[in-house]
Amino acid sequence: MGDFWLILSSAIVAGIGILSIPLLPSKIKAFSNFLFVLLVAITTSIPAINALLGNPMDITLPGSAFFGDIPLRIDALSAWFILIINLTCVNGAFYGIGYMKPYKERKANLSLHWTLFLVFQTSMLWVCMLQHSLAFLIAWEIMSLSSLFLVIFEHEKSETLKAGVNYMVQMHIGVAFLTVAFIWVYFGQGSFDFLAISGYFGTNFNGWLFLLFFIGFGIKAGFIPLHSWLPHAHPAAPSHISGVMSGVIVKLGIYGIIRVALMLQSQLLLIGELLLIISIITGVFGILNASVQRDFKKMLAYCTIENIGIIGTGIGLFLIGAGFNNSMLMVIGLSGALLHTLNHSLFKSLLFFSVGSVYQQTHTRDMEKLGGLIHQMPQTASLFLIGSLAIGGLPPLNGFISEFLIYNGFLNGINTIGLTHSTLMILSIASLAFIGGLSLLTFTKTFGTVFLGNPRQELHDSPSEVSLWMRAPQYFIVGIMLSIGLFPQFYFSVSLQLIQSVLPASGQFVLEDFAPMITLMGNVGRYSMLFLALLIGIYLLRNYFVGLHPSQKNATWGCGYVAPNVHMQYTGKSFSKSLSKLLGFIVKEKKKYTEIEAGEIFPQTRKHTSHYVDLFENTIFEQATKKLLHILNYFQFIQNGKVQMYVMYGLFFILLVFFGTLFNLI
Repeated sequence: MGDFWLILSSAIVAGIGILSIPLLPSKIKAFSNFLFVLLVAITTSIPAINALLGNPMDITLPGSAFFGDIPLRIDALSAWFILIINLTCVNGAFYGIGYMKPYKERKANLSLHWTLFLVFQTSMLWVCMLQHSLAFLIAWEIMSLSSLFLVIFEHEKSETLKAGVNYMVQMHIGVAFLTVAFIWVYFGQGSFDFLAISGYFGTNFNGWLFLLFFIGFGIKAGFIPLHSWLPHAHPAAPSHISGVMSGVIVKLGIYGIIRVALMLQSQLLLIGELLLIISIITGVFGILNASVQRDFKKMLAYCTIENIGIIGTGIGLFLIGAGFNNSMLMVIGLSGALLHTLNHSLFKSLLFFSVGSVYQQTHTRDMEKLGGLIHQMPQTASLFLIGSLAIGGLPPLNGFISEFLIYNGFLNGINTIGLTHSTLMILSIASLAFIGGLSLLTFTKTFGTVFLGNPRQELHDSPSEVSLWMRAPQYFIVGIMLSIGLFPQFYFSVSLQLIQSVLPASGQFVLEDFAPMITLMGNVGRYSMLFLALLIGIYLLRNYFVGLHPSQKNATWGCGYVAPNVHMQYTGKSFSKSLSKLLGFIVKEKKKYTEIEAGEIFPQTRKHTSHYVDLFENTIFEQATKKLLHILNYFQFIQNGKVQMYVMYGLFFILLVFFGTLFNLI
């Protein structure tokens, strides 16, 4: 019962914060929001930690005659996501104190912004706790609407409003699919409780209902082809909001998919294989598009899609393992997915905060206009480099740990299941390796273009290192990332206990069977620690020996040309041009250029512009929208502006209802 009072306290604290932030002086709004976010995080994290320790919370709130009682549950799965939400939101609120200072004159907008941030955090937490379909949808909708208004903070920009409308429409399409799925369960089982979903799966074909849930949750998560809101919303939002959205809001789509996947009773192998294939396509498509982007926030948005694909492969492995009754494959797959969910929330929020620091100082997201920032912003450059190494899956950082687990899952599948399915596993390993290689290329390009070389364009203001408010949460994130990389056996053991507590009785396993895997993870951590110590040792020795002699700086050898200029540097586009030409059927480039005609002896000065477009958005959704608008034009005569006709429409429908009722047709 103590956990319930903590949850109630968190709701009261959030309510006080939402009501008081608009009334507080402008100077302390941001810091006050951080304090309220921190208090909500503390009061909800304690029950979550208790749930991970084996003491779940299960409380029923009294409801109405229509709603019925509302179950409020925190099991180990909910707890895992609650802790991720709180960690990311606390960091985002702290970072936002410094990031939003340039907007201090927009007092009304800031009041709304910080109020909605608290609403956003609270609604995400309640999404993880509520297990009543209608109450869940209300919390889900509050989460989507609050995040929408956070995205369109700079609503005076047309591209920001366009991104907001795009986001709103797609989120409501997702809600529509979830609503249909929950209603389907209600008519089949007569209950809004999530437990009814498991009951429905036990007596009916699982595939179609899971498909509805997957589309509804998959839009939020960003699986292909349900991803097109991410590359618009993330660049438009303030960077601390981008970090929180990429770090946690897309993960609530993952939470929903895992929650439903745990309830599946049949067709596990089919669903698992389809999910694995979709996830691999998502990962490859995401990183290919990230590799050619020049807007660094849009690049990170596509990297989010890539990492959602990696998480999805873990869930797919779990379902395939369940289909074969292979507990090792089940546990490794799901633990890999859960750990990568945590890891991605850390390094992606770190990366968004880092590029947010760059944007605040340079006022541009176009990496082609930047260069040499490592001299003015050395700490930001180091933090971005650490995040880049982590997202590339390199030791001794956390990204390596979860990807190592997923690779182990594929290898286990190859050794334990049939030839047909082993072929899928082999192709998946190859795809995952391809994704990892392209990730390194993408971040090498981005880091080199933004932080190395010389400035490609003169900026209005000279950049400088950002304030401690913006750097401190990034260092905190790096510390947690290192703890996962150096002590992975602890986090893996927690994930094992989590999985054991949420698996149905048919999928239970013995923890002792995974002792060799825990030992292996411990060895990985020790080798990572030795590798990190070696790097630090080499760095210190290098500094010592360099310090023995006076240093002298000279120009780099210019290949015989002594008058270089900044335009001779590699650009982001030139770095990835070969890849984009090779895979031009996936990454589409649109060019704007007037060709020189044959008779044009003295051609005029020309400009060449190009940008990359999303394959699905440009060739499928946009074309479908144009066709739909074309068809709707044939019905314009209905909206003709004549009041008499509108009155006739009303009379017609009244008569239609009257005669339908009279003859028992309706």
